[in-house]
Amino acid sequence: MNINALMQQAQKMQRDLAKAQKELDEKLFEFDSSGGAIHLSIYGNRKVEKITIDKDAIDPEDKEMLEDMIKIALNEALEAIDKENEKLQAKLTSGMKMPF
Repeated sequence: MNINALMQQAQKMQRDLAKAQKELDEKLFEFDSSGGAIHLSIYGNRKVEKITIDKDAIDPEDKEMLEDMIKIALNEALEAIDKENEKLQAKLTSGMKMPF
């Protein structure tokens, strides 16, 4: 294989990765957490679209529990986005680890 063909393959992979990353960034993920008490809508670029809290989950005497439920929902969402990104990279790079 000559160097020009190798460069063309690398450029194509770079374009494919950029396109796939843009699609992931624009994808809206929906999550229910804490038995449905928290609903989170978040884009693949980690921008939160909306957080909905069931009124029964709001206890003024226990704000720490509500804070924990929100934290759990966000962490679950971010973990799912990371896994989706890893799958995407593995698919496009045939399993090669990328530095991003």
